[in-house]
Amino acid sequence: MSDKNPTVVFPESRKVVLEDRPMPHPEDGEMLIRTQCTLVSTGTELTILTGEYGGSSAWARYGKYPFTPGYNNVGEVIEPGPGVDKQWIGKRVASYAPHAAFVLGSPDGVRPVPDTLPSEEAAFFTIAEIVMNGVRRGNVTWGEAVAVYGLGLLGQLVVRFCQIAGARPVIGIDVAPTRIALLPTAPGIVGVNPEAEDLGPRVNELTRDHLLDVVFEVTGRPDIIPDEFTHLRRLGRLVVLSSPRGSVPFDFHDLCNSPSYTIIGAHNASHPPTSTPLTPWSKPRHAELFFDLVLTGELDVKHLITHRIPHTDAPQLYQMLLQDRSQAMGVIIHWPKA
Repeated sequence: MSDKNPTVVFPESRKVVLEDRPMPHPEDGEMLIRTQCTLVSTGTELTILTGEYGGSSAWARYGKYPFTPGYNNVGEVIEPGPGVDKQWIGKRVASYAPHAAFVLGSPDGVRPVPDTLPSEEAAFFTIAEIVMNGVRRGNVTWGEAVAVYGLGLLGQLVVRFCQIAGARPVIGIDVAPTRIALLPTAPGIVGVNPEAEDLGPRVNELTRDHLLDVVFEVTGRPDIIPDEFTHLRRLGRLVVLSSPRGSVPFDFHDLCNSPSYTIIGAHNASHPPTSTPLTPWSKPRHAELFFDLVLTGELDVKHLITHRIPHTDAPQLYQMLLQDRSQAMGVIIHWPKA
């Protein structure tokens, strides 16, 4: 086994390199994982890569260079450290580890991957955890009309999970026809391009003039958030699932108080730290449910994979995404077997 650990690094804004870092060694309670594949989070990672997060102190905290991106890692445990059961050897696990050939994890911090689940599909687990938590926080229930603004990777899964939860219709809204085309052809799911048709009459038609019960903000663009209330019914809910970059004027009377909307933040950190009888849906529980839904065919993520590359092409991949990410959805990086 090599003593080098190829790792994707952002050394500065808009620059990406593949850096040979020292091989990590597991300490007490840790285990060494050989990465099989990682999924690029095109939203979060490109925001950090460009530094386009306005004056937000939270974003700035994550965006210090050099930065090691990635948090969707699937690999095989090859070496348990002190205090870790040797039965972990050979098991595939999903973790929040970065884009690197070898990473460290802990038994409590990884998600065991079912034997029959392909690693590429398992790599969507973090995105699924984020979305499932957002759908729960939005209290989406059967029969409700939902609109999802922004059909990137998060938005695509929001549409699917809302449909699984019984929402109807679920309207996916985006200005990129390629993204709308990736929506599943399932009952109650409708894609709308607001640049090609008037959104108001379409929402009225699909909801029988009842308007929307829930709106999901997944664009990350604060300048369009005020418009996302337009077709929301009184006492409706707007779920901010994206991490908006920057600020914008907001009329709290017209967009909150008078119509009595509920505005819900849904950051991944709002997961309960552990499962309890009152808060059972922790990140690991959501990952288990995600794996089950994929295995039973109730959720299809493989058709969201648009790019597969070897790890050596990572720098070129990010430059392509910087130029135009509208054609990219699930971007998988494959790592060497030895």
